Amino acid sequence: MSATRKLRALAGLVLLAGCTVSPPAPPASPPLPALPAMKMPPGTPAPPSRRDNVSVARDFMQLAFRLENGRALPVLSRFEGPITLRLTGLPPSAAGMRDLERLLARLRNEARIPIRRVGAETAAAITVEIVPRAAMRRVAPDAACFVSPGVSSWRAFRRPAAGAGPRDWAALSRRTRLAVFIPSGIAPQEFRDCLHEEIAQALGPVNDLYHLKDSVFNDDNYHAVLTGFDMLILRAFYDPELRSGMRPEQVAARLPGILARINPAGTRRRPTTPPEPTPQEWIAQIEAALGSRRLPEAARLAAARRAVVLARALGRADNRLAFSLHAYGRLAINRDSPAALAALTEAEAIFRSDPATRLHAAHVAVQRAAHALSAGRFARSLRIVDANSPLALQAGNAELLATLLLIKAEALAALGRRADARTVRLDALGWARYGIGDPARIARRQSDIAALVPPTGGSGTGRMPQCSRSSPPCSVPPSAPGRRSAAREAGPTWPSMQRHMR
Repeated sequence: MSATRKLRALAGLVLLAGCTVSPPAPPASPPLPALPAMKMPPGTPAPPSRRDNVSVARDFMQLAFRLENGRALPVLSRFEGPITLRLTGLPPSAAGMRDLERLLARLRNEARIPIRRVGAETAAAITVEIVPRAAMRRVAPDAACFVSPGVSSWRAFRRPAAGAGPRDWAALSRRTRLAVFIPSGIAPQEFRDCLHEEIAQALGPVNDLYHLKDSVFNDDNYHAVLTGFDMLILRAFYDPELRSGMRPEQVAARLPGILARINPAGTRRRPTTPPEPTPQEWIAQIEAALGSRRLPEAARLAAARRAVVLARALGRADNRLAFSLHAYGRLAINRDSPAALAALTEAEAIFRSDPATRLHAAHVAVQRAAHALSAGRFARSLRIVDANSPLALQAGNAELLATLLLIKAEALAALGRRADARTVRLDALGWARYGIGDPARIARRQSDIAALVPPTGGSGTGRMPQCSRSSPPCSVPPSAPGRRSAAREAGPTWPSMQRHMR
């Protein structure tokens, strides 16, 4: 979530299709669909964390006293007293305003943080500024959105004044002024994700831990909305027993008592075995594989393959191995289809084996649903969609849900259930307005999924695609890059119809 953040979730919607085409001239853009009213996730409170307090305390210390690059933070820094937030820059959408108010309400109610919004002209502790996308891209081409300490505007960030506050997180002993920068013109869901991730960092931890399965404080970014664990961490961060300037050993001494008071259920749970530390080399390989399109594809694929090897060496089939496999499978589709399918199948099996990563499994399952659709196994595709759609809805992931439902609509139509297909498609497009946003992108997503259905409506190849990147329908130009403060690529890029990567 910091300005060095590299990844956006492989919430990647990699569509596994049988696709054999030569490179004709690119077709015209698909017609824009008639869109229904936007559907928004409810924004309800997250279920409370089910973690034991020993592991929560261990993760708290790593989150609060380390930067993503491993650099130690000497003291705890936070805001003291009531916190104000203002929204400036270009006007947000109505959905964006609702999401901001919902987030602030959740922070007050779940994390017990005294935060409120003030007018745009009022000085505030946290400024959220919507910046023209082109301007942000010129300054930070790999940034989706990010937070910076010591400033209150984009202008001040670009031209720091003499005597301005520290811009280095490690130099902060108390937080007084920060700014979150979000580009204009992004999907409502993308805007909401930026709000959750960057405001959480402005308030609390500036680190991310890859072993976390239930948190936005993880660069795999399967979660984009603050979870029960995240709210527990933030609540502990602002507990009255802590204060800015405390050293790690002072915080560690008070943390067990704080957690026993605010999370009593965690004291009754058996402590889990600490995970193996995430190797810096693994992080470097994952960042190389997914962090920037500027690396050659072969180099990114080699990095993903190396990440799988390093993850296996940890000796556990945990979420880090599954994430590595998911990354490798996405990148290997055009080069080694059988290996890609095997990697994705293994990734989903690992995710599915742990109740804490069922949402992660849904991100891979969408690929199996698409693969079944392309193979003409329509009933199987429907079963996969129906099993995973509730997870997408519960997580508030409208883009994932819309894609699943568009697959379902095509499967229903292929089975001759055209009235049902129209109803599901209409539902999907309502979610797509929130999750994907741009009507042209929605049209491309719909067209790409429709192209998966075998021409006869019968049995297809069911193979992984072997398609030239320049060959339609296997290649669709990616939308503007933009998870968290580094590369966030907006799908779809055929055959990788992926969620945004930061």
